[in-house]
Amino acid sequence: MRSDGTTALPATLAVHLDDFADHLALEKNRSAHTVRAYSADVRSLLAHLAATCPDARIGDLDLETLRSWLAGQVATGAARTTIARRTSTARAFTAWLVRTGRLDHDPATRLASARPHRTLPPVLQGDQAIEVMESAKSGARELDPMALRDRVIVEVLYATGIRVGELCGMNLGDIDDTRRVLRVIGKGDKERVVPYGAPAAEALDAWLRDGRPHLVSPSSGDALLLGRRGGRIDQRQVRTVVHDAVSAVPGTPDLAPHGLRHSAATHLLEGGADLRVVQEVLGHSSLATTQLYTHVSVARLRAVHEQAHPRA
Repeated sequence: MRSDGTTALPATLAVHLDDFADHLALEKNRSAHTVRAYSADVRSLLAHLAATCPDARIGDLDLETLRSWLAGQVATGAARTTIARRTSTARAFTAWLVRTGRLDHDPATRLASARPHRTLPPVLQGDQAIEVMESAKSGARELDPMALRDRVIVEVLYATGIRVGELCGMNLGDIDDTRRVLRVIGKGDKERVVPYGAPAAEALDAWLRDGRPHLVSPSSGDALLLGRRGGRIDQRQVRTVVHDAVSAVPGTPDLAPHGLRHSAATHLLEGGADLRVVQEVLGHSSLATTQLYTHVSVARLRAVHEQAHPRA
């Protein structure tokens, strides 16, 4: 038993897990979070293999093992989204095993996919978004550095639809205030340029002029947003800021930073933005991911229609 409570793998299997994790981190340039998630899934698969096949080797990994592993996940009540993710992980792992000569054939090619139920994420209504931004602005009027920073967080997340990790990783040089665009480093170190409007520009200017200089420390570096002690802000702090800002407005759903991203995308589409433009702004590699927001907009339209139309 390992210190984290999981079963230790036989060395003959653990070596493949370690090599796969290195492949994801060093060759595919996946984030630490993604590497951890994939590694946890592969560890679970290999532990299942070891439990069902004494003295197992990687060559014993076959379609029956994959199916029984996933069936076990279903039996324990794993969500469809979890099953779909683990199926995807298994496919990536077995394909890598074949490419590296560790398996003669890929057993996952005949593995059926579990289609996850697409749930509609909660979003702010347009007037609610305005109230949240105005509330953050009023809190920053006394030029308190933390309030100025918090206003930037909610304004920029909503104005641009960027991810919380992208915001936390942003540096001073990533702001082009002349063109009002941000340089964003997204998943897989892909770079994109995202525009922002006048309210976000005003919030950034106030933070850089009256807020950030009061928090700068030797550990600040070029980080755009800082914590109370002067270091680069972390995602946990941003989540707290967003939760507090949204909950300050009565009637709003409980949103995390990703909820502001959902709201930005939905409001762009409702305002007539082209789907491919929204895809570029959000940094989605697939248009299918962006299309989720069209379902959100249609669902909201239907809800309003049912509430307001006398013969709905």
